[in-house]
Amino acid sequence: MKFFNVKTVRETLAIIDEQFRVFAEPLLLPLHEALGMVLAEDVTSAEQVPPFARSAVDGYAVQAKDTYGATDALPAFLDITGRIEMGKGADILLGEGEAQYIPTGGMLPSGADGIVMIEHVEEVGQLLNVFRQIAPGENVIRAGDDVQIGDVVLRKGHRLRPQDLGVLAAIGHNAARVFPRPVVGILSTGDEVVPPDKAELAPGEVRDINSIAIGAAAQQAGAEVIYGGIVHDDYAAFLQRARALLERVDFLLLSGGSSVGTRDFSVQILEALGEPGVLVHGVSTKPGKPTIIARAEQKPVIGLPGHPASAMIIFQLFAVPILERLSGMTNDARDLRLDAKISRNIASAVGRSDYIRVKLEEREDGLWAVPVFGKSGLISTLVESDGMVEIAANKEGILAGENVKVQLFS
Repeated sequence: MKFFNVKTVRETLAIIDEQFRVFAEPLLLPLHEALGMVLAEDVTSAEQVPPFARSAVDGYAVQAKDTYGATDALPAFLDITGRIEMGKGADILLGEGEAQYIPTGGMLPSGADGIVMIEHVEEVGQLLNVFRQIAPGENVIRAGDDVQIGDVVLRKGHRLRPQDLGVLAAIGHNAARVFPRPVVGILSTGDEVVPPDKAELAPGEVRDINSIAIGAAAQQAGAEVIYGGIVHDDYAAFLQRARALLERVDFLLLSGGSSVGTRDFSVQILEALGEPGVLVHGVSTKPGKPTIIARAEQKPVIGLPGHPASAMIIFQLFAVPILERLSGMTNDARDLRLDAKISRNIASAVGRSDYIRVKLEEREDGLWAVPVFGKSGLISTLVESDGMVEIAANKEGILAGENVKVQLFS
């Protein structure tokens, strides 16, 4: 078997964008269960937030003009005519030359247009000495300053964060219509692969790193994970296990078995799982060239490289975008990258995208990306790294001090 029609990274991402979409029906979840889920509809507010004008500080509600010219040496004198309580309406009209005590969050009384902070006043019986002038609107949060009626507060395709749940609660929603979390299945392959809990390794055996690391990365990306265990290099057993796991999941990941070795069955398996079959076999990238991407009916299937560093980088490059689409996301998380300077020269081959693992260092002159070199079979290089830098296929390398974009590992 040979690599055929090797794709660039950009071509592969374009295929992913074209081939994969959310196919699950939305569901309605209480807000306390919706963190990390993706909205299935725009959310428009039917009310304004806050619903009334309120104070941003502890102080006194006044008419701003009554404070003009007030100083420590020559204060303004106002009559205290009331005290506003939290959670209650401000029922007393505030007139010229008057002040009413108001706590932070209290309702602004009619007639008032500003708040003098409590630090700038002194109570003397029912008289208020004001030592600082304020402008109209100072220290006041107006009705609707946060959200107006008819505002689209959140868009379809947005992954819900804690602050997003807060704004939904503020406009009176106790539930959100979201897409279900995609379910990812992981099946490790290889005669040499054994479970991580095996105490004594026989000669030639290696513990299954990828299913644990990739499964955790999938959970961080918002998926639920089903671990399919380990299958040996037997075509019939491999196909049976892969088919059974595919029926239970939305996205199947095969760890190992994606190269051109005579006992690597991933391509045949992916072709046999369903139409249209293999979409990409081989990507012009280092590490991770022997990557396979397929579609079995609606479901994506990826054959990941067996080496841990390669598998994790390919997961970030291609599996995360697929998960974003299966989740219903429309705001692309891959665009969230840090700017840094590379600390040394790195050569690269034209025609291939190289992904260099880097550790970030904050120095006096800014953020620097320090390469972490090592073979793709070494998981320790990922432990030492904060992210990766792409050397584009049309470049022969990057020079020390050059500005780069660092894609952070999840």
